[in-house]
Amino acid sequence: MPHIRIFAAVLIAALPVANAWGTLGHETVAFIAQDCMAAHTVSWAQGVLDNTSTSYLAGIAAWADTYRYTAAGTFSAPFHFIDAEDSPPSSCSVDYDRDCGAKGCVVSAIANYTQRVVSTTLSNTEVNYALRFLVHFVGDIHQPLHDEALEIGGNDIDVTFAGASTNLHHIWDTEIPEKFVGGYSLSDAKAWAQTLNTATKSGIYASQVASWTKGLDVTDPVTTALDWASEANAYVCSTVMPNGQAAVEDVDLSGAYYASAISVVELQIARAGVRLAAYLDAIAKNQKVLTKRLVQDDVDMSGADLLPDTRPLSKAKLVREAVGYGCKH
Repeated sequence: MPHIRIFAAVLIAALPVANAWGTLGHETVAFIAQDCMAAHTVSWAQGVLDNTSTSYLAGIAAWADTYRYTAAGTFSAPFHFIDAEDSPPSSCSVDYDRDCGAKGCVVSAIANYTQRVVSTTLSNTEVNYALRFLVHFVGDIHQPLHDEALEIGGNDIDVTFAGASTNLHHIWDTEIPEKFVGGYSLSDAKAWAQTLNTATKSGIYASQVASWTKGLDVTDPVTTALDWASEANAYVCSTVMPNGQAAVEDVDLSGAYYASAISVVELQIARAGVRLAAYLDAIAKNQKVLTKRLVQDDVDMSGADLLPDTRPLSKAKLVREAVGYGCKH
């Protein structure tokens, strides 16, 4: 992965956005994490971001979706997904060697920005950007269609939602969460996060939340991120298109389909927030150890060493490359 170049924030703010989970989802994930993080992690993250506001993570959670459309940020477009070349609905799986492309993927990106965020040789801006990317990509990897190659992660599966033409990927990113919450403002995200945090502490998720961070290991971020991707990808078979592509194509999905999907959307948002907090806690707690390893192992900070061996581009990856690694609206 190329080193991040500084780009004027004022220009970034003016560019179009294609948000995985939508801004609402990403901000909700970040607010959940803010509530769950240890005090020392909060101080560390606020220092890296130079931001002590009440939305220090939530305010930057969707930044990566804007940055990817800048001249400086185009290199990061492939980092928002991993194209699982499986066969839903009969078989869902993620294979790192098969599915992570030569230009990187969300799994390799999480791994690389884990090492970049603790670097003492990168600039403050580069470390700041590394944390921004981590916050965003942990959200991305929990959206099932960000772990699927079929029809560009559902972008080429035309559907309708409440009578409006859209695509399958977009309704999972945006329409389903926004219909459930009833809005998409920062305050809406904060309220949803509070509801989900209550569910993790004393509600429907309380008995399972400890299992969500089992095996989390910032010293082996590829395995950790791959586990998350595989878990999310399984929902492509069970929930996103359990009866195949034809069953959802050109169908209005705002009724029974929405009702069956929303519980998975909520669960994945909650998992992403809890895991983001635990992951950042582990980075902050082990920062000195992680930094020492970078020096001892002479780590390539571009992330190239984290990628699978290069192989010819598959048809799915050629299609993804042809559309510029973006999402449809």
